[in-house]
Amino acid sequence: MKEDVLEQIVDDYLQHQGFLTISNLRFKPSKDHPDWKQHADAVSSDIDVVGYRPTATDPHDRVWAVSCKAWQSGFAAERLLGHLRNGNKEGGREVWRHFRELWVPKWTAGFCEKVQSVTNQSEFTYVLAVTKLVGPWDAEEAAERWSAEPQIQDALAGRRFRILTLGSMWSDVLQEVTTTTAPSEIGRLIQLLVAANLVQRPQRQNG
Repeated sequence: MKEDVLEQIVDDYLQHQGFLTISNLRFKPSKDHPDWKQHADAVSSDIDVVGYRPTATDPHDRVWAVSCKAWQSGFAAERLLGHLRNGNKEGGREVWRHFRELWVPKWTAGFCEKVQSVTNQSEFTYVLAVTKLVGPWDAEEAAERWSAEPQIQDALAGRRFRILTLGSMWSDVLQEVTTTTAPSEIGRLIQLLVAANLVQRPQRQNG
């Protein structure tokens, strides 16, 4: 069961893009990890959505592991990265706790092991799905800056990093939707909204 609306949208969006999906996969550090501490590591975190696209030839495109941040105020990529570097809190909670699989090696290992256990793939794209971006960076620059951060770079170990906004998901499906019954709920919703003249499809450019 998806725990929030953004997770449901991401799950449905990935299906629209040809992925098979599974949601809310629990993971935590292995007890065999040298840094494992019972009081700190006994409670699991979860991977919100994992998508597997069997037709993809590129292993990074074959598997996406998605962490959803459904913050209505938006995702302040520049500010949050600064908080991570400085060990700051936001809203009374250490910011690294929102991104433990990117920031704490024992949690990174648990995350990657869980992805591999359900997909049989060690390579994948790590995706942050957000309501919207706030601040000076667009999605491409934010992904570049985050993935270049040394601690995150170590966690990714050559895997790709992507930031996916709600707006970009909506735009992608809206651009592709036709009158043929869509294979996903978000696609069918857009079809109905277009049919009711509540949403206008963008005009396709010639050439």
